[in-house]
Amino acid sequence: MAKINLRPWREELRAEKQKQFVVMILGAAIVAGGLAFLWKSDMDNRIAYQQSRNAYIETATKKLDQQIREIESLKQKRDELLARMQVIQDLQGKRPVIVRVFDELVRTLPDGLYYTDLKRAGDRVSIVGMAESNSRISTLMRQFEESLWFADPNLSNVSAADSRRAGYSQFNLSVQQKTPEPEAEDKK
Repeated sequence: MAKINLRPWREELRAEKQKQFVVMILGAAIVAGGLAFLWKSDMDNRIAYQQSRNAYIETATKKLDQQIREIESLKQKRDELLARMQVIQDLQGKRPVIVRVFDELVRTLPDGLYYTDLKRAGDRVSIVGMAESNSRISTLMRQFEESLWFADPNLSNVSAADSRRAGYSQFNLSVQQKTPEPEAEDKK
């Protein structure tokens, strides 16, 4: 006898293939969902890592800015201290000069003449004094010209003194102070 299959095998085959297709679609969707989840997790981790690096850089930048401000402050203090030290050194260096200037003022002072007022403005010394005669004033001016510590004497006024100092003349003189070279000072 002939074997005839009367079952609807084509519909079963189609239903089976449709089930396989749905399973494959669901499997692909699950795999795609898993891959999307892994990709999103990886991106979130990378973003968090980059944000932590950015935060670290910002805190390091703030620390460096603070250190830069401290360095600038220290540089300013150092410059102020150096300026003070320079002023002190200048004063220390000029201390013997002032003594020598007064000593030279006394050495150039001839007999019969005395100073009543001394003023110093920069390197110019203004002198007001009394002299017995005009020749004493000329001697004083010559001694200033020969001095190593003074130059350019300039007599601006000579007048008769008041009645209490009869015979005396009052004079106003200005002279330029100079610092001699060490060799010229040693020769004298």
